[in-house]
Amino acid sequence: MRPGAAPAAVLVCLSLLLLGAGRPSAPLPDRMADTGGGTQLITAVAPAAGSTTGTVTWWDREGGRWVAAGSAPARFGANGLTEGAARRQGTNTTPTGLYGMPYAFGIDAAPRGTAYTYRPVRRNSWWCQDNDSRSYNRWTEPRAADCRAARAEHLIGYRAQYAHALVVDFNYRRPVRGRGAGIFLHVNGRGATAGCVSVPKAAMRAILRWADPARSPHLAIGTGSGHTAITRY
Repeated sequence: MRPGAAPAAVLVCLSLLLLGAGRPSAPLPDRMADTGGGTQLITAVAPAAGSTTGTVTWWDREGGRWVAAGSAPARFGANGLTEGAARRQGTNTTPTGLYGMPYAFGIDAAPRGTAYTYRPVRRNSWWCQDNDSRSYNRWTEPRAADCRAARAEHLIGYRAQYAHALVVDFNYRRPVRGRGAGIFLHVNGRGATAGCVSVPKAAMRAILRWADPARSPHLAIGTGSGHTAITRY
């Protein structure tokens, strides 16, 4: 081998590395363990478990690949995020995981083009968070007799946050008492949430116009890395 000449194998390896460096990374949904099986997905990502802000992105599956349809700044629980299966009620943490979204609701009328079932908030609309109630983690209208007002949300009292919202099925289908109730994707309030994910009102309206229940959209919540990394879900 003449001085200064690199072996052919080394040149090939260098070429492959250079080619790889120029390739864009795969879209986030392609790096996730599960996207829910539908052709729409919302990802809510915080930099770390202790973060109260991050990014929500909504995605379409088109031609065999995921394409971002929109993105917005997001807010999370005042005490950050925690593994959904281990979350405790009253901790002001947002549960990580992959969740369906059963229906939408709001104090304001549904944006034109909303395909989701959209339930209007009335003066007697409540969300029960009373662990001793048969209506735990359910909309109740009027408030159920066994659901104490002090342990329920009077929905109409949150005019900014619940102008528009999507119910997240965290602890919803088979509620576990003490795990948490009333987790939504909703409009921003004044600051961090009590455990929900929130976005600006314009973004929430855009999501409602975009989301199609026939395409089985899911919401994935997680961090950029670590044991609550969104790619685990």
